[in-house]
Amino acid sequence: MIRAGVREEIERGLEITYSEEDITPDDQRELGDMFAKSPDPISVPSGSPVSEKRFLDAITDAMFQGMERNPNLVIMGQDIAEYGGAFKATQGFVERFGKPRVRNTPLCESAIVGAGLGLSINGCKSIVEMQFADFVTCGFNQIVNNLAKVHYRWGQHADVVVRMPTGAGVGAGPFHSQSTEAWFFHVPGLKIVYPAFPEDAKGLLAAAIEDPNPYLFFEHKALYRSITGPVPDDYYTTPVGKARRVREGSDVSIITYGLGVHWAMEYLDKHPDVSADLIDLRTLLPWDRESVLDSVKKTGKVIVMHEDTFTGGIGGEIASCIAEHCFPYLDAAPVRIGSLDTPVPMSSALEWNFLPKARFEKSLTELLAF
Repeated sequence: MIRAGVREEIERGLEITYSEEDITPDDQRELGDMFAKSPDPISVPSGSPVSEKRFLDAITDAMFQGMERNPNLVIMGQDIAEYGGAFKATQGFVERFGKPRVRNTPLCESAIVGAGLGLSINGCKSIVEMQFADFVTCGFNQIVNNLAKVHYRWGQHADVVVRMPTGAGVGAGPFHSQSTEAWFFHVPGLKIVYPAFPEDAKGLLAAAIEDPNPYLFFEHKALYRSITGPVPDDYYTTPVGKARRVREGSDVSIITYGLGVHWAMEYLDKHPDVSADLIDLRTLLPWDRESVLDSVKKTGKVIVMHEDTFTGGIGGEIASCIAEHCFPYLDAAPVRIGSLDTPVPMSSALEWNFLPKARFEKSLTELLAF
């Protein structure tokens, strides 16, 4: 009797399916199905006070206010509760919000990310902390095959933000210093942000929290306590997918993100005669093609820098796009700079040789003289 009922249900479903018209491909519809609708930006309230905050404090600010604003938001990660996390980003959270919402987890990144998706299916939001971005390998399948595809496959949003403490320059060695953003840059359905300034760190993290789509939020460890900046005290969101012009000029376009922005600023401060358009991408997926191409068309020369290893990095995609769409405007071939194609060394001298800062300065000087 049960078997007959099941068979009848299947047959009815097949009849409905087979009676449907053939699918007509539509690129815009396909692309439009990638994400759930994002909320409108939250502007800084008029008259909001502004405080000087460290990069790490801005991240903490966004999470704390996000927890206050969204009672269904849960933060999960290794040692994030009483201990406050490896970098103390959630210090004091468990006392304010309680252990049901600030959860220590086992050493199992796959389980943490999977739990985040489960919470989303049940109407909650979640922030998942990778203690170091390198450890995301253990949660890779959950991110690229579950978080990234679940909305496209059956309309279920994945309201999960994965925080990714990333980057080298701090002597942490090959397993705690990798730049892993390019691993995910090729995955449709994810949003990737990578701020360089405290104000953007708070606004972009708040935007990720508010958005029902899955995010990878990269935070450079070397910036946590080394830079400060003015940050509005009230809650606000920074638009995702929009680059920031940090410096404006006419000689050359510098396209970069994260710590690379500060390396570029340092070079320009030492060479005040150089007139450069410095574009901080801020969002890597989707990246702001329009701002990049407009800048290159104006200056005619461009250098693209990322901290990640040279081969297969995000800079290759950007340089290719520039070559394809800006060829008539170029006075020189696009220059691409990245780290050496090796693991990140432990030795400070070897680590700085691995990183692209010195090669960037040399290549930019040569490009300007071309």
